[in-house]
Amino acid sequence: MDSHKIPPPELDIENLRATKILGKGATGTVFLVHDKSRDHPFALKVVEKSSVHHHADRRARHEISVLRRLSAAAPHPFLPHLIGSSENEEFICWAIPYCPGGDLNVLRYRQNDRVFSPAVIRFYLAEIICALEHLHGQGIVYRDLKPENILVQQSGHVTLTDFDLSRELVPRKSGNPNFYSDPEEEKPVKHPPRNRKITRFVIPRRGNHNHAFLNKKGLKKAKSARVSPVSRRNNPNDFSTNERSNSFVGTEEYVAPEVIRGDGHEFAVDWWALGVLCYEMMYGATPFKGKNRKETYRKILLAEPGFIGKPNALTDLIGKLLEKDPTRRLGYCRGASEIKEHEFFGS
Repeated sequence: MDSHKIPPPELDIENLRATKILGKGATGTVFLVHDKSRDHPFALKVVEKSSVHHHADRRARHEISVLRRLSAAAPHPFLPHLIGSSENEEFICWAIPYCPGGDLNVLRYRQNDRVFSPAVIRFYLAEIICALEHLHGQGIVYRDLKPENILVQQSGHVTLTDFDLSRELVPRKSGNPNFYSDPEEEKPVKHPPRNRKITRFVIPRRGNHNHAFLNKKGLKKAKSARVSPVSRRNNPNDFSTNERSNSFVGTEEYVAPEVIRGDGHEFAVDWWALGVLCYEMMYGATPFKGKNRKETYRKILLAEPGFIGKPNALTDLIGKLLEKDPTRRLGYCRGASEIKEHEFFGS
């Protein structure tokens, strides 16, 4: 059976108990949830269907579809799997493994000088590259690589999260074989089965009183987005709701030049974002941040990243990942294999 047609396991809402809000984004809230039938807690993302975020349920369905596809294949150590999902008229929710180590941004802020050593950078980059390689092998371009989306598992290894901006690409029938098209342009949106029991899901409070956090009045609001000292989340209205392979999506400081130019893009945007991530891990700041969005985009298009001290293997890797022409960017021709062969990973 095609992995796209495999329905996700349906969550048994009656057995779930939410104990903590892990974070809140523009369209959804993430809860730490315990299941009576499971030994370990998991993260439950809940998206409210509303006219304010009319694209939220579409993104939610897409993320569930990506997680379902990843779960149908052999499990990957640096990518999440779908534990289950459920839906009613007001909410869509799905469960993935809980990562108690926070995200990479939080972890960096705990370091001396708020930067990572080259050895630590090598460790995390290697795992992230393997995760992206697996996604690309599945025909999925991630499009949202940033520290806040890289979570740390109990084991200390990383896992990527938030796939609502990702897209499935397929090789074009003609033209440059390195470029891909978006099959979503031709495929209708598929809706998962509905579950009316979700409104009975409750979160315990101190004492003997409980209250539903999913009710007719909507989600209980959280104060912050993801648990991180710095939030780069943009207003969702800044981006087109018609996300294609030539659409403008991503996080401001991590957006690739070809996305800003509107040239169309594919897997190479993830390797650009990897270069920005690597630079931020090394220096504690992104390489092209300006005083405002316009200046940031101008720097992305025209400026070169600034390095301190003598050139070394790490700065060489960053420079090759931050090549503004995607066809000359490290990883464009042979994907992750090119990056793995760089001297930084052999030193």
